[in-house]
Amino acid sequence: MDRRDQLPIVDLALFDGDDTQRTAVAKQVREACCQSGFFYLIGHGVDDELMNRLETLSREFFSLSPETKNAIHMSKGGKAWRGYFSVGEELTSGVIDRKEGLYFGAELDEDHPMVKAGVPLHGANLFPSLSGFRDVVLSYMKALTGLGHTLMELIALSLDLDGHYFRRAYGSEPTTLFRVFNYPPIEEHQGTSWSVGEHTDYGILTILRQDHLGGLQVKNRGAWIDAPPIPGTFVINLGDMLERMTGGLFKSTPHRVFNSSAESRLSWPFFFDPNFEMQVEPIFTRLRGQEDSLTRWDGQSVFDLQGSYGDYLLSKVSKVFPSLGEEHL
Repeated sequence: MDRRDQLPIVDLALFDGDDTQRTAVAKQVREACCQSGFFYLIGHGVDDELMNRLETLSREFFSLSPETKNAIHMSKGGKAWRGYFSVGEELTSGVIDRKEGLYFGAELDEDHPMVKAGVPLHGANLFPSLSGFRDVVLSYMKALTGLGHTLMELIALSLDLDGHYFRRAYGSEPTTLFRVFNYPPIEEHQGTSWSVGEHTDYGILTILRQDHLGGLQVKNRGAWIDAPPIPGTFVINLGDMLERMTGGLFKSTPHRVFNSSAESRLSWPFFFDPNFEMQVEPIFTRLRGQEDSLTRWDGQSVFDLQGSYGDYLLSKVSKVFPSLGEEHL
């Protein structure tokens, strides 16, 4: 599919087929990654019952009183940066987003070396007291971590690399982060305020589940298009580090969210990123991305990164929650 107003749909089930089918899927993914940096994924094998249970519990949580939700506020998560934030606390490009949410990451106990060293974004999660919430979130993150490894195998093959390239180089212990977002309806008096402003994701891969309402918009080859929910699919998009690795061959594409409905919208983005301590280097030395700082949403080039992926990630998230950044970084 090469229509400018639509994103392609990739059937991952075909990746379990014969060599001809696997090659065809890899080619389709390469085209999507080069052209838009976004595609829909079907045939992913993630359990419907698990996803439905997650949605039910998410809606139940966001219906709770502010006092109950704030019992697990992110300010209580310390350097792990886990827990709840309310509408107006998160920023994109310095502008307040119209959403509330829950932040989760890999569940690490106090004896883990990164936790003992006080490394930000590492530690234990703060879970609501709702029955089953913890088990559902951890099961979902485990399922999507497995899906992320499969997708990276497919992406490696699309680049004519060994299928295990990314697992060896960056993903044997990936940084995995999970968010549950609730976007209230935007009222007329709020003007042009966005549910989430224009941005790109920071890491390698985002696996997004949307509810039925929609609101996601993608900057597809210079034009904003809608990415409406398609039942049974995930939306897959690439992050800054995959654009950096491929020298700009694959695109980390700007996107934004505007909830124009009269209902609250939910989404569940899962981020599959490089190992926190890894130095992210280009795969192909012959490719060098064009200077893009003048056209990127943040005015910065992904090719100017110095240091580890963790350094890059912390430089970004500290601007999302400035008050937490000042206190815990």
